[in-house]
Amino acid sequence: MKDNPAILQVIPHLGVGGAELSTVEICDALQSIGVRALVASEGGRMARDIERRGGEVISIPVASKNPLQMLKNKRQIEQLILERNIVLVHARSRAPAWSAMLASSKMKIPFVTTYHGAYGEGAPLKRLYNSVMSRGDRVIANSKFTADLVRARHQIPDDVLRVIYRGVELERFSKSAVSNDRLEKLRANWDVPKGCKIILHPARLTRLKGHRTVINGVKELFERAGECELMVVFAGDFSGRRAYVGELSEQIAALGLGRHIKFVGHCSDMAAAYALAYVTIIASTEPETFGRTSAEAQAMGCPVIATNIGAPPETVRAHPNVTEDEITGWLVPPNAPVDFADALAKALNLHPDKYQQLANRAITNARGSFSDQLMKAKTLSVYDELLATDFAARFERKS
Repeated sequence: MKDNPAILQVIPHLGVGGAELSTVEICDALQSIGVRALVASEGGRMARDIERRGGEVISIPVASKNPLQMLKNKRQIEQLILERNIVLVHARSRAPAWSAMLASSKMKIPFVTTYHGAYGEGAPLKRLYNSVMSRGDRVIANSKFTADLVRARHQIPDDVLRVIYRGVELERFSKSAVSNDRLEKLRANWDVPKGCKIILHPARLTRLKGHRTVINGVKELFERAGECELMVVFAGDFSGRRAYVGELSEQIAALGLGRHIKFVGHCSDMAAAYALAYVTIIASTEPETFGRTSAEAQAMGCPVIATNIGAPPETVRAHPNVTEDEITGWLVPPNAPVDFADALAKALNLHPDKYQQLANRAITNARGSFSDQLMKAKTLSVYDELLATDFAARFERKS
């Protein structure tokens, strides 16, 4: 191993998202053990987070799918490898992965990919384009669901594939870290009366997130048992999706649910949001490859109702996979308002002692399996496999 090595991660943009947050977290882990952390990207909101942690963002147009630009990016990455003593490249998206793979091969250094999404398959050219994410010396899948998808599509051997769940920053997502002032400020901003149970749906305002099912499920619940003091909070960015929000608003009005459902837009204090919530909902109609929301909510002691497709069955301990005394939430089919109403009724009817026991199990589940420290250590151990280093051991000593 050369002196003063650097690791390069490549990602198209550094906006808000799971792949972007994982990039920041690995920069933090590397810098904590004295390994230089570089990120090739077109930049974005999280670039500042990387720089605050001592990493460096190098501006390269790696989001481009133009073959000529991708070749230029390859040459620029080769130059970076040579000049900045880069010993491993880690790609987190398809377009930059092609440039990174070719550059790593040319410079004879290890290449790692993380499979963050399901990536729709279609024509042969699209399958070829996607296949770069399976061509790493090690391929990291963010869940067992994703790993199974990778195996089925690309037939890569198990000695190359590693499952590493995304991590939750437990110091931030902890009830003890959220003051009453933050809770009251958020409740006031949302204009939710005290005593009203908050059912939180933290998701972008897109059709794939299942808002219609939630609305219909609440109507089903009220038709069975009458209205109760609950507020469904749709917390998610809806810029550019005004038409969809309009459709949902019409549905809410038609069902007479205007007093019980509101849109609050992007929430910048998600720890406080989970702490305020009685239940968190993941109503996705398409499989989630991980879904950090589930782990974050549980870390805050907030039970989860999630659809039983994709990775949520790995993050939510639910019947019939465990007994009723072991659950941390409920799993329901997608697009099934009746099943959603059943799960919500079970949650709302829990005795306070039973609810607290469930909340405590959720915290234990998140802390035991989905911590950011665990994700960082496992990722560094993948680098160790390829570089014969002791990054993971050094990180664990520092932690």
